[in-house]
Amino acid sequence: MKKYFVYVIELDPIVANQRKFRAKNPKYIPGSSCVYVGQSSRKPSLRFEQHKEGYKSNKYAKVYGIKLRPDLYEQYNPIPTRKDAEEIEAMLGNTLRNRGYGVWYN
Repeated sequence: MKKYFVYVIELDPIVANQRKFRAKNPKYIPGSSCVYVGQSSRKPSLRFEQHKEGYKSNKYAKVYGIKLRPDLYEQYNPIPTRKDAEEIEAMLGNTLRNRGYGVWYN
Protein backbone atom coordinates (compact mmCIF):
# COMPACT_ATOMS: atom_id res chain seq x y z
CA MET A 1 0.00 0.00 0.00
CA LYS A 2 1.30 3.43 -0.97
CA LYS A 3 2.26 5.80 1.85
CA TYR A 4 2.69 9.56 1.85
CA PHE A 5 4.91 11.86 3.84
CA VAL A 6 5.03 15.49 4.83
CA TYR A 7 8.45 17.08 5.19
CA VAL A 8 9.95 20.41 6.19
CA ILE A 9 13.12 21.84 4.65
CA GLU A 10 14.96 24.59 6.48
CA LEU A 11 15.69 27.49 4.14
CA ASP A 12 18.49 30.02 4.25
CA PRO A 13 16.90 33.06 6.00
CA ILE A 14 18.03 35.24 3.09
CA VAL A 15 14.94 33.87 1.29
CA ALA A 16 12.92 36.34 3.41
CA ASN A 17 14.34 39.09 1.18
CA GLN A 18 12.36 37.69 -1.78
CA ARG A 19 9.27 39.86 -2.33
CA LYS A 20 6.95 36.93 -3.19
CA PHE A 21 8.11 34.98 -0.12
CA ARG A 22 7.64 38.01 2.16
CA ALA A 23 4.14 38.66 0.77
CA LYS A 24 3.04 35.15 1.87
CA ASN A 25 4.44 35.73 5.37
CA PRO A 26 3.15 39.02 6.77
CA LYS A 27 3.62 37.80 10.38
CA TYR A 28 7.21 36.65 9.79
CA ILE A 29 9.43 37.50 12.75
CA PRO A 30 12.87 38.49 11.39
CA GLY A 31 15.46 36.07 12.71
CA SER A 32 12.98 33.17 12.87
CA SER A 33 13.43 30.08 10.73
CA CYS A 34 12.30 30.02 7.12
CA VAL A 35 11.01 26.68 5.85
CA TYR A 36 9.49 24.90 2.87
CA VAL A 37 6.70 22.44 3.72
CA GLY A 38 5.90 19.70 1.21
CA GLN A 39 4.24 16.32 0.84
CA SER A 40 5.16 13.37 -1.34
CA SER A 41 4.90 9.62 -1.78
CA ARG A 42 8.71 9.60 -1.52
CA LYS A 43 10.62 9.53 1.75
CA PRO A 44 11.64 13.00 2.96
CA SER A 45 15.39 12.35 2.52
CA LEU A 46 14.91 11.38 -1.15
CA ARG A 47 12.51 14.25 -1.79
CA PHE A 48 15.04 16.73 -0.33
CA GLU A 49 17.74 15.39 -2.68
CA GLN A 50 15.33 15.73 -5.62
CA HIS A 51 14.62 19.38 -4.75
CA LYS A 52 18.36 20.12 -4.56
CA GLU A 53 18.96 18.38 -7.93
CA GLY A 54 16.10 20.31 -9.55
CA TYR A 55 13.75 17.35 -10.11
CA LYS A 56 10.12 18.51 -9.63
CA SER A 57 11.69 21.14 -7.45
CA ASN A 58 10.32 24.19 -5.75
CA LYS A 59 12.66 27.12 -6.49
CA TYR A 60 12.94 28.12 -2.83
CA ALA A 61 13.74 24.54 -1.77
CA LYS A 62 16.29 24.18 -4.59
CA VAL A 63 18.11 27.48 -4.13
CA TYR A 64 17.75 28.10 -0.38
CA GLY A 65 17.23 24.58 1.05
CA ILE A 66 19.74 23.72 3.79
CA LYS A 67 18.52 20.58 5.55
CA LEU A 68 15.47 18.62 6.61
CA ARG A 69 13.78 19.49 9.91
CA PRO A 70 12.40 16.12 11.13
CA ASP A 71 11.65 17.72 14.52
CA LEU A 72 8.84 19.63 12.76
CA TYR A 73 7.28 16.80 10.73
CA GLU A 74 8.16 13.25 11.71
CA GLN A 75 5.23 12.83 14.14
CA TYR A 76 2.82 13.02 11.15
CA ASN A 77 4.43 10.28 9.01
CA PRO A 78 3.56 7.97 7.37
CA ILE A 79 0.21 9.20 6.04
CA PRO A 80 -2.29 6.81 4.38
CA THR A 81 -3.67 8.97 1.52
CA ARG A 82 -2.54 11.87 -0.68
CA LYS A 83 -5.61 13.85 0.40
CA ASP A 84 -4.61 13.48 4.07
CA ALA A 85 -1.01 14.42 3.20
CA GLU A 86 -2.18 17.58 1.41
CA GLU A 87 -4.36 18.55 4.38
CA ILE A 88 -1.52 17.97 6.86
CA GLU A 89 0.88 19.95 4.60
CA ALA A 90 -1.47 22.97 4.70
CA MET A 91 -2.16 22.60 8.45
CA LEU A 92 1.56 22.34 9.24
CA GLY A 93 2.43 25.28 6.95
CA ASN A 94 -0.22 27.49 8.57
CA THR A 95 0.74 26.41 12.11
CA LEU A 96 4.40 27.30 11.54
CA ARG A 97 3.45 30.57 9.83
CA ASN A 98 1.30 31.51 12.84
CA ARG A 99 4.33 30.88 15.06
CA GLY A 100 6.31 33.53 13.16
CA TYR A 101 8.21 31.22 10.80
CA GLY A 102 8.66 32.21 7.17
CA VAL A 103 6.82 29.41 5.31
CA TRP A 104 6.32 28.36 1.70
CA TYR A 105 4.06 25.49 0.68
CA ASN A 106 1.97 24.73 -2.39
